[in-house]
Amino acid sequence: MSPPLRILGIETSCDETAASVVLRDEEGGGRILGDVVLSQLEEHSAYGGVVPEIAARAHVEALDTLIEEALLRAGVTLKDIDAIAATSGPGLIGGLIVGLMTGKAIARATGKPLYAVNHLEGHALTARLTDGLSFPYLMLLVSGGHTQLILVKGVGDYERWGTTIDDALGEAFDKTAKLLGLPYPGGPAVERAAARNGNPERFDFPRPLVGDARLDFSFSGLKTAVRQAAQSLEPVTEQDIADICASFQRAIARTLKDRVGRGLKRFTGEYQSVDRPALVVAGGVAANQTLRQTLQSLCDGQGFRFVAPPLQLCTDNAAMIAWAGAERLAAGLPADGLNVAPRSRWPLDSEAQALIGSGKRGAKA
Repeated sequence: MSPPLRILGIETSCDETAASVVLRDEEGGGRILGDVVLSQLEEHSAYGGVVPEIAARAHVEALDTLIEEALLRAGVTLKDIDAIAATSGPGLIGGLIVGLMTGKAIARATGKPLYAVNHLEGHALTARLTDGLSFPYLMLLVSGGHTQLILVKGVGDYERWGTTIDDALGEAFDKTAKLLGLPYPGGPAVERAAARNGNPERFDFPRPLVGDARLDFSFSGLKTAVRQAAQSLEPVTEQDIADICASFQRAIARTLKDRVGRGLKRFTGEYQSVDRPALVVAGGVAANQTLRQTLQSLCDGQGFRFVAPPLQLCTDNAAMIAWAGAERLAAGLPADGLNVAPRSRWPLDSEAQALIGSGKRGAKA
């Protein structure tokens, strides 16, 4: 039992500016009191991807207003807030600076504690806010920058079981869409194209790492196969695009079924005492209905509960950041000092071996 906590969350890691106020009650349950998200989709769509400088400037222009609106919707003032939680990484460094510096300023002015939150921890703990899950559980994080299978053992206690060895799944969707002349963001565009009577059996695209004992992922070879198929058909028709997208999604679904299925079996073997094990899916790609149906069927077959938070909480949002701050505060974890720095790279499992992108800024994933 802990006293009720009201946390202000700030999220600016990529191309959404967001602020939220979340309540954590005495029994550990959560409720979103006020939540505001401003998308920068129009600013970046002409470039086919996120432009970091444009994103950072947009955060600067909007963040103060969004925080004010979140507090207004929650019916509270800064005096009623118990702590500030701001995304500190991983993400685009310019955006992270905007959000974290704003959080620092509010914490300094109000005397409230500051929690510099790992964006991935926000995703990892969202299911406890929405569904009241107990530890441990397994999380599949699929987004534009990450594809990971993570064991969530407790607040601040995570073990990465698998990660991508090249591209993230969201990146594969975006690049496939761009290759086919579909709009940004690529995930929804590919899904819509596939739904236009696309034939998922027309192209037999590869399923990277299927059958491998490791739990890692790979999508670069699949992207290459899509490019080769499109080039062989030039000029592509609307039906060609629909068939390629449907076949691409089918290959992704079959890959996830194998990779995640092995993870579920490992969880069952290591945590036999857990009565109703759970798989949580998080990240923007979690909105894809074909992938959700695949994971739901997989969980049903292995006796797992499948938890997919509401779509607005799968993509970047500040409610998950506020909730992560509330969980850390309730668990008695120390707040961060005002000298804490943003981190463009920040693996959730600090003990995991870096597979890609290790350098001065740390491991990419």
